[in-house]
Amino acid sequence: MVVGGGISGIQAALDLATAGFKVYLVEKTPTIGGKMSQLDKTFPTNDCSMCIESPKFIECDRHPNIEIMTYTEVAGVEGTPGNFTVTLTKKPRYVDEDKCTGCTVCVEYCPVKIPDPFNQNLSLNKAVHIYFSQAVPLVTYIDETCLYLKDKTCSICTGVCENDAINFNQTPQKVEVKVGAIVLSPGYEIFDPKIRGDYGYGTYENVVTSMDFERLLCATGPHEGHILRPSDKHHPQKVAWIHCVGSRQVTPGGNSYCSAVCCSYTQKQVILAKDHVPDMQAMIFHNDIRSYGKDFERFYQRAEKLPGVMFVRSYVSVSGEDPVTRNVKIRYSTTDGGVKEEEFELVVLSVGLNPPAGASELARKFGVELGPQGFCKTNPVNPIETTRPGVFLSGAFRGPMDIPEAVMTASAAGALSGQFLKARRGRLSTARVYPIERDVSGEEAKIGVFVCRCGANIGRVVDVPGVCDYAKTLPNVVHVEESLFACATNTAKAIGDTVRDKGLNRVVIAACTPRTHEPLFRDTLREAGINQYFFDMANIREHCSWVHSKEQADATKKAKDIVRMSVARTSLLEPLQEFSLPVNKAALVVGGGVAGMTSALTLAEQGFQAYLIEKASDLGGMARRIHYTTDGLDVQAYLNDLKKKTYRHQLIRVITDATITEVSGYVGNFVTKVRTKGRIVELKHGAAIIATGADEYKPTEYLYGQDARVMTQLELEGKIVAGDEHVKQARSVVMIQCVGCRQEDRNYCSRVCCSGAMKNALKLKAGNKDIDIHVLFRDMRTYGFAEDSYRAAAGQDVKFIRYEPQDKPRVEVDGAGFKVTVRDPILDKRLALEADTIVLAAAVIPSAGAEDTARLFKVPLSPDGFFQEAHVKLRPVDFAAEGVYLCGTAQYPKHLSEVIGQAYGAAGRALTLLTHDTVVASGSVCEVNENMCVSCGACITSCSYGAIEFHATPRGKKAVINPVLCKGDGLCNAKCPTGAVFLKHYTDAEVFGQIEAALAG
Repeated sequence: MVVGGGISGIQAALDLATAGFKVYLVEKTPTIGGKMSQLDKTFPTNDCSMCIESPKFIECDRHPNIEIMTYTEVAGVEGTPGNFTVTLTKKPRYVDEDKCTGCTVCVEYCPVKIPDPFNQNLSLNKAVHIYFSQAVPLVTYIDETCLYLKDKTCSICTGVCENDAINFNQTPQKVEVKVGAIVLSPGYEIFDPKIRGDYGYGTYENVVTSMDFERLLCATGPHEGHILRPSDKHHPQKVAWIHCVGSRQVTPGGNSYCSAVCCSYTQKQVILAKDHVPDMQAMIFHNDIRSYGKDFERFYQRAEKLPGVMFVRSYVSVSGEDPVTRNVKIRYSTTDGGVKEEEFELVVLSVGLNPPAGASELARKFGVELGPQGFCKTNPVNPIETTRPGVFLSGAFRGPMDIPEAVMTASAAGALSGQFLKARRGRLSTARVYPIERDVSGEEAKIGVFVCRCGANIGRVVDVPGVCDYAKTLPNVVHVEESLFACATNTAKAIGDTVRDKGLNRVVIAACTPRTHEPLFRDTLREAGINQYFFDMANIREHCSWVHSKEQADATKKAKDIVRMSVARTSLLEPLQEFSLPVNKAALVVGGGVAGMTSALTLAEQGFQAYLIEKASDLGGMARRIHYTTDGLDVQAYLNDLKKKTYRHQLIRVITDATITEVSGYVGNFVTKVRTKGRIVELKHGAAIIATGADEYKPTEYLYGQDARVMTQLELEGKIVAGDEHVKQARSVVMIQCVGCRQEDRNYCSRVCCSGAMKNALKLKAGNKDIDIHVLFRDMRTYGFAEDSYRAAAGQDVKFIRYEPQDKPRVEVDGAGFKVTVRDPILDKRLALEADTIVLAAAVIPSAGAEDTARLFKVPLSPDGFFQEAHVKLRPVDFAAEGVYLCGTAQYPKHLSEVIGQAYGAAGRALTLLTHDTVVASGSVCEVNENMCVSCGACITSCSYGAIEFHATPRGKKAVINPVLCKGDGLCNAKCPTGAVFLKHYTDAEVFGQIEAALAG
């Protein structure tokens, strides 16, 4: 059972169901989706939030092994691990889900208007309504404000419902289900500044929270994506954002921890707001900018460089409101001009994250403990385990985290649940059955065009009815209709019904990006009994409405052009067949650090052979140099236990002193050759996990390497544990942060350095409370619960001095010690600090050999040299190359608990492959016409996947493409000088048809 239907709960349910388990997905609200459904877009890629979620909604809804139970709460849990009895209370919707079609006629006639909770009460809805446009299930529910429920004075909805779906006789239902394992994923709540009266929220109309602002940004929001301030519905031209509202506070009602996500979502909102209103002025008031995640530093720089945007480092207070203009006054301090007061037309409070509502009651029901911050308490060496066996954890119930980490922990929870229930895998699962595919080879093209409004994303820019009318005039088009959201559950089903009812044999969806939605609509065609390759997406959002939002007439004309091109191509499409391949039930794990060992053990514990290869002579990786964490974990004791389990496990074959020489094969059937101790070992496996770790930068600055008293934080940690005399006798230590990163050649934050400095500073203070410690920093990025260590260090008289990157500290030998000079921005003076020890927070850099590993497995690296995942939100532990997964610091620097969580997640994703006997390969691949091939080899050199080789044929040496390895990118097609190579589903005839259609306009 998965409790919580947000993005993390959905991912956990999908992974478990795909791996062969029956899953109950329980959500207390009327729909799955969670808080992410309320967001406009996500950072750093600016993907539409619902484009990420809605395909997963429908995948959950269609999956035969997932039973979605919305508007349902857990009443109690009894039993033992592996045999729980969960009592559920299904709340009455007063609407029969089986009868309701989501037509919303009842909503139109309902006389009761209420503040809409989905729109943060910024707009009105009805007492009967659908929670939001793409809800799953897409059926109405009746709010307690209904007049019939209050005093039986109105029942108009009953009379207008043609399907007799309204049922006021419904009562709460008790349901009991038996499950073997439970995943808790209840998400989080937003800090409510109204409770404390912070910053005038609830008093001044033009002070809103960041979640309020998300709804103002969103095309499905109260003003269809127009940013209008609440008081007068005017476009604000001057907006302020205030950071750390409810976070990093020790005052009553606040939270001491950092909420981790606020800095980056603020930057996202600033970027999007500037897209909406280019001449808007924006001021962001902050203390530290905590852009610690992958690509977050560049995202911050992007926001900072926008014209009219200022980041101001200052604590602020809201001092009042202009009674005439309703502008909000903010008072803030500056280093050069003293205290200032300024007016803003709109103020956005970047609120933090609270534990989920009712966390204490939830913990009581499930018999788990909460930590001191109110989130779920976890095992220090396993962030996915709760204090009760058989109950696991995913998402932000563990603590504040961003979307990629929530998705990673979901896969991790799936892996551990699967390990717990391995004996029951497949016993209750049901295979997906599609109708027999209709043979349309003898039919003329009968094309259906479905044009999506995408809320207002397309509809407010493109004249959708006009595009529909135009599509009706195109050749071979026999049916056209428009929809609010083509990807909504009911719409996708309706498209399938229309294909069957009207005998369509080709479909064009004019909507958003095929990157996220093409699999969904192809699956819709399969359910309608049509070959899935008789489908094309006309991207009239990314390619049209989003890039031409200010040119509505031209955008509509371009949308018509795109649809015309798509229809021309679709009429020439041919049916293609996917094919199944056997899966080798073994996995290769590359890298023997904590991440690699954790992944290997997770797979082995579920009965799968794991080959663990390590280039060093022993396992352990970088963890061999780490001795303690901020929460007191004895890392070496943990590491030794992990190594012992790994070496002793019968299904794990450890190969040390190993170098990979060759990787061949494809998903489900890889062959990897490894050189170890003078011999070559050939390993056959179905999946691979890259866990090669990272290295520590060796500084060239601050006298490092010239004086033994200058050391890195890792070296200091080792000396503290070893009882080094110099460290024990040290009287004055200067720590310098951001050495080797957040600069032009390494434009990223190394994530772990600030917390590492705090744990070592506290260790030094524990050994000698009189030691003088100065920390020279740019931003203290002790995100999450690590904020407590920052506060503890400051409380023990560790002194912090901020420096700017253009004015770095200077270190020089001065007598028997060092002199460190640095400008203090508060005092506006250059200080000279005496020190006998210099400690550098050296950057975390990609591991040596990462490029070779990437080349061998044909996977990409990021601009910073770390391995690049397939999609930061959708597939954070997958590569684009199927069957290859990623975890640990090979993906990006991270703390030990994060490494462990992602390692479980990578194993969980690998299990979705290894638990099946076959894997399906795409039909859209390249082929070679041997008669036209001249054996020049141009195609072979252009192929990134090694899918093409020369084979001997009766006509001589000819290029042959392995369809399993081919990814259909078409590079070989473009390179071939004779046109011998062609790409199925993108043939010359189809492409030229599109071009001719474009020119015809």
